[in-house]
Amino acid sequence: MSSPDASTFATPARVRLAAATRHLMDAVLTTEDATDKDLAEAADATERTVAELLGRAIDTTARPQGKRSRHERREEDYLPRSPLVGSVSPMAPPLAYEFHGDHVVAHGWFGAAYEGPPGYVHGGWVSLAFDEALGMANALSGHPGMTARLTVRYRKPTPLRTQLHFHARTERVDGRRVTTVATLRAGEIVTAEAEGLFVVIGADRALEYFGERPPTPEPTDPLP
Repeated sequence: MSSPDASTFATPARVRLAAATRHLMDAVLTTEDATDKDLAEAADATERTVAELLGRAIDTTARPQGKRSRHERREEDYLPRSPLVGSVSPMAPPLAYEFHGDHVVAHGWFGAAYEGPPGYVHGGWVSLAFDEALGMANALSGHPGMTARLTVRYRKPTPLRTQLHFHARTERVDGRRVTTVATLRAGEIVTAEAEGLFVVIGADRALEYFGERPPTPEPTDPLP
């Protein structure tokens, strides 16, 4: 059985559910005046909803057991589930992307679920956002590839609940090696910069890494 493609999986109802779940996570982390009774009732309602979706009772003391098939063939098949840009991923922060030639611009903000130092975005989420934006820039420039190295310079803490702007572009192409750069701003202040080295891989290697063909016995280095 193949997994549903983007048009049948990322339906408006699933997108709406992801958005509601995003607000639920934010409420869990920020609601300070709720009573234990309020919280218990919310937990009961959430558990009922999950059980209805799965078609079975859940044990919240155990690890989640949801599993899906892996028959993705195109970016459209897996991007809806992306933890950063996925329209049906409750983890994805509300960032909007714009494409200008081979440049990528993203703007939006990070809420409580992405907090690291008090009041600021966790550096890991900043790095993940850079990786995604750099990869998009490469795809736009006609050089999509895998991340081989990502260097992030954190110049200042990136604030939560503040409008942020990412800008990424492909800077240099040398054979299969692609160098891409990006900046992150909060207003006029640059809070972080990134440089990524990406490697363009062939169809056979892509099938080995992500397809259904068994991998080679020894690990392979994606760098040429």
